[in-house]
Amino acid sequence: MAPRNQRRFLRQHRHLAPLVVLFKAFVAIWFVIIFGTVGYHLIEGWPVLDCFYMTMITLTTIGFGEIYPLSPEGRIFTVVIIFLGFGIVGYSALTGVRFFIEGEFTRILKRRHDMKCIEKLRDHFVVCGFGRMGSFICREFERRRVPFVVVEKKVEVQEHIRDAGYLLSPGDATREEVLLGAGIDHAKGLVSVLESDAANLYTVLTGRQLNSKLDITARAGERSAQTKLKLVGADRVINPYVLGGMRLVVGVLKPDVLSFLDAVVDYKEQEIELEQLRVRKGSDYCGESLGETGILNDRRLIVLSIKKNDGQLIFNPDPDTVLETDDTVIAIGDREVLSRLGAF
Repeated sequence: MAPRNQRRFLRQHRHLAPLVVLFKAFVAIWFVIIFGTVGYHLIEGWPVLDCFYMTMITLTTIGFGEIYPLSPEGRIFTVVIIFLGFGIVGYSALTGVRFFIEGEFTRILKRRHDMKCIEKLRDHFVVCGFGRMGSFICREFERRRVPFVVVEKKVEVQEHIRDAGYLLSPGDATREEVLLGAGIDHAKGLVSVLESDAANLYTVLTGRQLNSKLDITARAGERSAQTKLKLVGADRVINPYVLGGMRLVVGVLKPDVLSFLDAVVDYKEQEIELEQLRVRKGSDYCGESLGETGILNDRRLIVLSIKKNDGQLIFNPDPDTVLETDDTVIAIGDREVLSRLGAF
């Protein structure tokens, strides 16, 4: 394996590093056993089974005594085996205890379970970054039963993700192998909320290269980063400071409007919800007017606007508005009614 491919393989399977250490310790023990068995056979000329037995009781310091009288060379060789075996056996025992006590074994099993679950996922979201915003997004996704995978490189944060029971692809979100490990090639969308604009920029660029159909939402801390993020492939860029500022202004000037928006946005508080419904190719609604669909007859549903596939936004559309493929109907109403219209 070429050095570059070897490094990539190690990065993709870094969760197996503790097993590699344990395997090396196991190999080292057997090296000493074979070395001792061959050495006694060459020096003393004993049968191989007796040489193996002598090596084992020497390494384990059981102290049964010598099975045959030892020559001076054999005694020197025994001292070498004792010193060599003491270090390797002690290190191997410490590695084994650490492997189980520190939870390495549990983490490996959890990582293998996550990998299998991620391989089966389709049309999920990849959330890059588990800070305050990323953790909030994950909680909302979980509450709304939206499948997702978290990408995070900080080891201490990874423990919180595992404790929460979320699927995790550990590593740097700007690296291809990490995003592929999160199933980016089968994902529906990517949400990049890393700490810096530069990291979000590289993540969006990498995600777009790996999946051209990906729906990408990115966070921007500076206004100058918004244009760059869109240039490299982000479908939408959100500045949380601007968004928070606008929310404060609405709260000050129009508090009742803000209360209404909070009720609509808060999924758990009310039975009403604001939803977008896309007209898919081959849908029964395609080619029909809004009035012909019968949607307007349900008093539990209000159609606020229609976004045409060319980007035109029609507010409070009239019943004669014709629905076309890839149009998006933005409606507010009863959650049960909206769920029935989900397969628009």
